[in-house]
Amino acid sequence: MLVNATHMLQSAEKGHYGLGAFNTNNLEWAQAILTAAEEEQSPLIVQCSMGAAKYQGGYNVVYNIVNTLVKNMNITVPVALHLDHGNYEACFEAMDAGFTSIMYDGSHEKSFDINVEHTKELVGIAHKKGISVEAEVGGIGGTEDGVTGMGEIADPKECKTIADLGVDFLACGIGNIHGLYPKNWKGLQFDVLGNIKKEVGDLPLVLHGGTGIPVDQVKRAISLGISKINVNTDLQVVFSAATKKYYEEKKDELEKGYDPRKVLKPGKEAIVVRTKELMEEFGSVGKGWE
Repeated sequence: MLVNATHMLQSAEKGHYGLGAFNTNNLEWAQAILTAAEEEQSPLIVQCSMGAAKYQGGYNVVYNIVNTLVKNMNITVPVALHLDHGNYEACFEAMDAGFTSIMYDGSHEKSFDINVEHTKELVGIAHKKGISVEAEVGGIGGTEDGVTGMGEIADPKECKTIADLGVDFLACGIGNIHGLYPKNWKGLQFDVLGNIKKEVGDLPLVLHGGTGIPVDQVKRAISLGISKINVNTDLQVVFSAATKKYYEEKKDELEKGYDPRKVLKPGKEAIVVRTKELMEEFGSVGKGWE
């Protein structure tokens, strides 16, 4: 049975460890992430972006894949199914499909007031359904068309305003970006993170763009109140590398080497290995029933 992410993240915040929120992109991805969580006995947040949901056939398909796998794989640790970077409309679609947690990304709305208005509404609706809610203050940067933006730095006072709406966890821009980090990246702004934590108290905070941040910085961020670390690119990179190696070694030319089950197996196994490594770095191993 899928659960919302509130309790597991509150436990992480109190225990000063982080929980990985790993994006799923297809059946193999979901299987791999769940396998890693069960083997490590780590609570798990499986999340899906709007684009990945569309690719897989819609939110209902994603829900059915993850929910059925949890049952058929006999997963014993808590698993939440979370919408990643959902717009206002997507939040309703995901909730209707059975997602147990949603992120409303109002950081790119025309005004902060719209972010507040929509977040307040969604918190009220979601909580009546037992669904957890993540909100965001300060847009997360990333690379688009060869141009890398550092992302907005969240205003601690705005973070408090959103936190006071009753959200269950909060994403805040502290210099983190999506995708691979450029060589000239300046690092996380821990002073901003500390100021945000002072404003929001024991509310779990979220670090987007977890791929490529040095381990020491991730661990320091966790010690300062980060409880959820989003991971997507990292797993895509290891999947791609393992698949590339399969073809470079000409394994596709062996007997039935073209079978997609054989083609996808190395990448799937690479996701399991990397996910387990990250769970160990974040400190969530063995925390399945806290």
